Amino acid sequence: MTRLLRITLLGLLIVAGLLAALIYSLTWRPAAKEILPVRCVAPRAPTLLPGQALKVMTWNVQYLAGKNYVFWYDTTDGSGPDKRPTVEDMAASLDEVARVIRDEQPDILLLQELDENAKPSHYQDQFALLQERVADLYPCSVQTFDWKADFVPDLHIFGSVGRKLVTLSRYQIEHAERLQLPVPPANILSRQFQPKPALLLTYLPLSDGGQLAVLNTRLDGDGPGRGAVQEQIKTTARLLDKFEGRGTPWLIGGDFNLLPLGQYLRLEAGKRGQYSPDSELHLLWDKYPMIPSNSQSSGIDREKWLTHFPNAPRADGPDRTLDYLFYSPRIKRVDARVRQDDTLRISNHLPVTARFLLPAAQ
Repeated sequence: MTRLLRITLLGLLIVAGLLAALIYSLTWRPAAKEILPVRCVAPRAPTLLPGQALKVMTWNVQYLAGKNYVFWYDTTDGSGPDKRPTVEDMAASLDEVARVIRDEQPDILLLQELDENAKPSHYQDQFALLQERVADLYPCSVQTFDWKADFVPDLHIFGSVGRKLVTLSRYQIEHAERLQLPVPPANILSRQFQPKPALLLTYLPLSDGGQLAVLNTRLDGDGPGRGAVQEQIKTTARLLDKFEGRGTPWLIGGDFNLLPLGQYLRLEAGKRGQYSPDSELHLLWDKYPMIPSNSQSSGIDREKWLTHFPNAPRADGPDRTLDYLFYSPRIKRVDARVRQDDTLRISNHLPVTARFLLPAAQ
């Protein structure tokens, strides 16, 4: 080996090492399980009672971007013309999100896609901005990232990302965890920058010494034929099975990015690519009650249960259901709805609300 070749190889190794160190410093590698800090302002937060009524709402607020855009990721070929919303539009969306929350006043609020220090949302701390408007309603809160990087080299972003799951509660939260879900397959470089979908798990104490487990999630929809979403659902189902086996009542809500039974063929052919004809969500609905139920989201009144209004030039309203609440059979459903009448211009997802009765004391 010539001296020049040795020097060249050494130089390449140094460059590769520096690149690896740079990527390591810019990206985030969450643990499989992480204990999260709980913010609870005592003594304002009461404790749940067995048998009491409980109202829950889940809503993907689309980082307060509103509906005036078609973003690059909204089209299958990445040709959407918009990269980020204006500060003015996000301020208007923030006001609208707060208005709906204050009007609904759910006891437990599950939010997805709130940004912090992300270039596409002008580096706002959106949870802090929202909390200023609803702090009197929710003394307890927990948050965690499901996508975070100081720099993403994708030309559409070319900067930082920070996307969160947030759970707010009128009632005491005594413990919270972030549970990492399986991620889509990717090469070792791309994997560092991709979202890290997770379960945000909170435990709310009951006055009789029991607990209510509440989970919040946003699954990372990938194309059919790739197993990440199915593995995410399997992981979730195993956890719910454990709660059932222990006799712990539970609720889970979020943006599952999966269709209910019967909606695949109702979608236009060009919109079906990211979904499987046999929805992976059946691994949950086969065992546990779901809101909206399959009969609701695919029945005669199905339009009332659509939760996704795509950002697309030809979209004139919601066209599919992607957001759900699942709950333990120990919990009784009282009523539920998708709030559509005054939320169509706030986000590309619509809020799902439900009222329940917790199990009575044994």
